[in-house]
Amino acid sequence: MAVKIRLARHGAKKNPFYRIVIADSESPRDGRYLEAVGTYDPVANPAKVALKGERIKYWMDQGARPTDTVKNLLKKEGI
Repeated sequence: MAVKIRLARHGAKKNPFYRIVIADSESPRDGRYLEAVGTYDPVANPAKVALKGERIKYWMDQGARPTDTVKNLLKKEGI
């Protein structure tokens, strides 16, 4: 089972809100996930990011790989 750290889209039409989740790579984008480890609100000015740093580090130690977008968010937040 390959585990990814990725975005799951929520919110209304043309008003996106994302949860940063730990999910199996084969599950659908907005489908089942193992754990929610943060949020990302791109509509706010500036964009708001809230992360659970300890849990993200734990999952990365277990072999979870972040997607490119999540990797950029983590880099900006210093994780």
